[in-house]
Amino acid sequence: MTVTNENCVVGIEYEVKQAGTTEVVDSNKGGAPLEFIIGKGQIIPGLENALVGMAQGESGDIMVAAADAYGDVNPEAIQTLPIEQFEGVDLVEGMTLYGQGQDGQTVQVTVKSFDDKEVNVDFNHPLAGKDLMFSVTVLSAREATADEVSSGVVGGAPAAGGSCGSGCGCH
Repeated sequence: MTVTNENCVVGIEYEVKQAGTTEVVDSNKGGAPLEFIIGKGQIIPGLENALVGMAQGESGDIMVAAADAYGDVNPEAIQTLPIEQFEGVDLVEGMTLYGQGQDGQTVQVTVKSFDDKEVNVDFNHPLAGKDLMFSVTVLSAREATADEVSSGVVGGAPAAGGSCGSGCGCH
């Protein structure tokens, strides 16, 4: 099957490097495929758009511009916070910390610098502002089931209040 532009479940094997470098920044080679539903915003838009039209078994190199990957660096996402907010943390420049955002979601920050009063942190994704080169193989492509379309989850999700016998995998 060929990857279509909506409600197609795709499984890929990939390796990604920052464009112009040889350092692999992420890969699932030798592991489980990355599976997602086209049109649900589950992967970066530049990669998703480039996969449309590829066939199962097809491989290719895909250049994704920063704007279509993790976006450009946002200077407003670099902030100075009081060191008291980092009590109990052995700070190191370049370290990645995880916290809770205003909406309860997990946020990742990078420590840029610090002194005895303040810590400069960067809320930008570590790959923001970077063009990426993906080496991709489409391992599978199929039409999403009705459950997958409604839930947005590959394999579907049990309905709220589902019970044993409703296909939820209970025994």
